[in-house]
Amino acid sequence: MQPVDLPLPVVRRPRPPADVGSLERDLRARVDGEVRFDAGTRAAYSTDGSNYRQVPIGVVVPRTVEAAVEAVAVCREHGAPLLSRGGGTSLAGECCNTAVVVDWSKYGNRLLSVDPENRRCVVEPGIVLDDLNRQLAGYGLMYGPKPATHPNCTLGGMIGNNSCGSTAQAYGKVVDNLHRLEVLTYDGVRMWVGRTGDAELERLTAAEGRQAELYRGLVALRDRYAGLVRERYPDIPRRVSGYNLDSLLPEHGFDVAGLLTGSESTLVTVLRAELELVPVPEHTSLVVLGYEDICRAADHVPAVLEHEPAALEGVDHQLVHFQQVKHLNPDALKELPGGRAYLMVQLVGDTREEVEDKARALIDAKPDDVDHTWYEDEQHVHELWLVRESGLGATAHVPGEPDTWEGWEDSAVPVDRLGDYLRDLKRLYEEFGYGHPSVYGHFGHGCVHTRIPFDLESEEGIARMRAFVEKAADLVVSYGGSLSGEHGDGQSRGELLVKMFGPELIEGFERLKGLFDPGNRMNPGKIVLPHRLDEDLRLGADHLPWEPETVFSFPHDGGRFSRAAARCVGVGKCRSSEGGVMCPSYRATREEEHSTRGRARLLFEMVNNDSDSPVTDGWRSDEVNDALDLCLACKGCKTDCPVNVDMATYKAEFLHHHYKGRLRPLAHYSMGWLPALARGAALAPRTVNALTSVPWVARVVKALGGVAPERDVPLFAEQRFTDWWRERGGTRGAGHRGEVVVWPDTFTDHFHPAVGRAAVEVLEAAGFRVKVPEAAVCCGLTWISTGQLNVAGRVLGHTIDVLREDLRRGTPVVGLEPSCTAVFRADAAELLPKDPDVERLREQTRTLAELLVERAGDWQPPRVDARAVVQRHCHQYAVMGFDADRKILERAGVDADVLDAGCCGLAGNFGFEKGHYDVSMACAEAGLLPAVRDADDATLVLADGFSCRTQVDQAGTGRSPLHLAEVLAAGLTGREAVPDRPGAPGARALLPPGVAGAAAGALAVWCSRRARRLRR
Repeated sequence: MQPVDLPLPVVRRPRPPADVGSLERDLRARVDGEVRFDAGTRAAYSTDGSNYRQVPIGVVVPRTVEAAVEAVAVCREHGAPLLSRGGGTSLAGECCNTAVVVDWSKYGNRLLSVDPENRRCVVEPGIVLDDLNRQLAGYGLMYGPKPATHPNCTLGGMIGNNSCGSTAQAYGKVVDNLHRLEVLTYDGVRMWVGRTGDAELERLTAAEGRQAELYRGLVALRDRYAGLVRERYPDIPRRVSGYNLDSLLPEHGFDVAGLLTGSESTLVTVLRAELELVPVPEHTSLVVLGYEDICRAADHVPAVLEHEPAALEGVDHQLVHFQQVKHLNPDALKELPGGRAYLMVQLVGDTREEVEDKARALIDAKPDDVDHTWYEDEQHVHELWLVRESGLGATAHVPGEPDTWEGWEDSAVPVDRLGDYLRDLKRLYEEFGYGHPSVYGHFGHGCVHTRIPFDLESEEGIARMRAFVEKAADLVVSYGGSLSGEHGDGQSRGELLVKMFGPELIEGFERLKGLFDPGNRMNPGKIVLPHRLDEDLRLGADHLPWEPETVFSFPHDGGRFSRAAARCVGVGKCRSSEGGVMCPSYRATREEEHSTRGRARLLFEMVNNDSDSPVTDGWRSDEVNDALDLCLACKGCKTDCPVNVDMATYKAEFLHHHYKGRLRPLAHYSMGWLPALARGAALAPRTVNALTSVPWVARVVKALGGVAPERDVPLFAEQRFTDWWRERGGTRGAGHRGEVVVWPDTFTDHFHPAVGRAAVEVLEAAGFRVKVPEAAVCCGLTWISTGQLNVAGRVLGHTIDVLREDLRRGTPVVGLEPSCTAVFRADAAELLPKDPDVERLREQTRTLAELLVERAGDWQPPRVDARAVVQRHCHQYAVMGFDADRKILERAGVDADVLDAGCCGLAGNFGFEKGHYDVSMACAEAGLLPAVRDADDATLVLADGFSCRTQVDQAGTGRSPLHLAEVLAAGLTGREAVPDRPGAPGARALLPPGVAGAAAGALAVWCSRRARRLRR
């Protein structure tokens, strides 16, 4: 083989193409996919999970691998920088760049083939790890590495970062679990690469063309740097920093796929991957050991490793404390043993006996002063792992604590030196005045995660951050460790790699880059020829965001909307496809800007005063409005998001300002003012129902109200709950448990009054004296959700006036509609923060189940003895929780299958609004509707939310869900639990057809005459 000249990259900092418009036109013309150069998309992709921000040139969402190949070709012709992106959760800045971003996650997410015999599969790079493993479960196989972001990280992103996770203890990093990669260079070479035998390598290097040139260059790199690689690469399992030149060594089989793994889109675009799979463990148990401090726990790691754990994770008391403060994983925290630091040891085996023997041996060998717990059931093991996997989110935006940031969050050292490293790291924290950040991580591999309270908004703070990171890099190198043990180098550590590898190997990295990407167009500025670690910051010393006045008080963000808009840290949990509530619109569309994270990015750009911000119109921004349009305001993110982004509140605030002083969408008038319209309809509910049952009248009504034509207009009850209450004579009995106010929300009062009647019956049977407000009252929910906050504030103020005496007497207020109850428990105090009676309302409002559990603990509900499918309302899930309901259902003998199916999709006004029907139904079909259809006739369907019940009613399932109050009331009398309301199957209350037609005709004549008068 002829001597090879190993080039260096030609350009250190490539500029964007001069003619971006031409680039966009060519991409649109030639790429089968979605090409987006609009401001909203560019804002949504401007950052990842890191401290960095670079606004992309544009985004391409290819429908096929061939489309992605064509996109690269177009970028090459225009000289445009390119970034191939996975889930966008990277913490070192490798997933944001001033480049054309290729996002695989929407379409390029297929499992292409499975070879069970050889335990391999072929995937496209956009497939999410959990989705892949669900598809592999039928074969008894799985992909081994499992990062904490497994519900939303993609395989392409894992390959780009050489990801690991807790299971790397048993299975290694991604580089250890790849057979082949199909890759594409920027200049158009497309090839499958993997381990290369001597004969194959000789054939490849002897050939002509660019591929042969690449292989000859790789051989030359191996020969030139092999000695330095063996000398300077840390011999630890978590060396993720730098390029994998060690994969080219003979002992690793000249593995080009291994070389390219962890290259963070700086060398090639990965098109497909052939993965090596492992069997799903037959049996698993988890032993948690409790220590006096985290350094002592780290000292004990080598002894625990003798028991061959499948995973060995460390958690300190600070992480547990932060989760307690943020109310994360409360059940799991109770299951931890005594101590202030913990080792979580997962053991696996082929039989239950084998796993039990391993656990007992570990427990018998532990020091006497180390406490422990031991769990084998799936539920407890899952709950406890959430304590560890919640680490990043739990340590960010902790109430009462300074904000923390990445920057030194995944260093790795030899396991036998981990305890001493942690002691030195803690001393370094103190030296720089950073207090006592939480440390946790993959202790079985010596990998430490942490977030540090850097000041990234002043020159002094940024200089101190830089000094700390430089000194921390020296520290980890002195221990023979790696700057990155999991999350890659990107921009956070690229500049520091010379400390770890020395200048000769850094030149080797640059020559590798020059071989594959001589023009430095692939994700430039990351790993090699890096931008400085203290530039391109999302905040920065010149970060002076717009501080708009707001109606909501945003107490969790210091009253500053700009801080709320910056709350998202990019974990990407909102992009998961199963579990919890967040984010239903993303699950339906798979669009980044329709995720909670994407919307947060746009809001950040909206208040960002940076000159290159793509969102420039403030509250009037159409880009932000478009992104928020498909937000269901379900509040799932308020709980599911690890940093508690509350997009429903942000949306209400934005809509208030966006439409201030101008016409609103029709739906804001029809559904925003629903309580007022409902009171008008209550004057003649049968007539209104009859008219809206006439097809052409319904079409007109829906068109005028901005209602989706596919929806049925809900039927009004013939007798309101409050009318029934007055006819009944109001309060009865002494009520030995005291007085309660049953809240007559609009939905209960006007649409499903049977729920209110049932609640009164149950509360009185439980020993309460029930009151119902006699004045017209409302929580203001519909005005809040449509952004009419001034009206909402006035409505809430009136409500407080009506309830004031009861509130000051400490009378509980029982909410029956979860969304209205959530207003009292959360929104009202942020909308009217200075009224002490609003705070009393928050403290005294309870759901029916909460009141029965807290104030009638000795009351035995009637036995229902039935099975039930239960849909939790999103607002109840997010604000009040569902534990009390579970307890009451259990007491009543209801075998409840509480669905973890996400939002019903109707979500108040959302599913009724024109243009939202398809997304609404896609949300419902993701879990709720299939579960209802699968339930047999003897199984009850429970849903406390009016929206949830209406969605099921209108979906053609033949089922009409019940409220908890209706089930309990039926048990009191022994009657069958069936819905008693308009809209339930067989319960549509209409006038006779002839009368309905005549009424519709009379309405048409009146409308015509009224129109003529107005024209005059």
